[in-house]
Amino acid sequence: MTAGSSNAHNKRYSHEFQLQAAKLVVEGGYSYAKAAKRLGTTSWSIRQWVKKFRTSGELATADDGYSPGEELKRLRKELAEARMENDILKKAAAYFAKESL
Repeated sequence: MTAGSSNAHNKRYSHEFQLQAAKLVVEGGYSYAKAAKRLGTTSWSIRQWVKKFRTSGELATADDGYSPGEELKRLRKELAEARMENDILKKAAAYFAKESL
């Protein structure tokens, strides 16, 4: 390899860049591939960064209870409950409006 050639595999990223990329996956719900495409790196690199930061404690581990899938399930349940409450209130308002006539 000549001194002037560049090699993408030897590209260095700052600690902060690596941490933010890992957070896109762990906290932002991005897939490794989507995060890699958006940031111009490889999904393999991001996997390694996630592993590194989970080991160091800088990112929540999979066992810490945070799961985008679980959060989505919880939010869907909360939305369904809010919709049901809204429907009940609409029916009650219509009933009382009818009674006051």
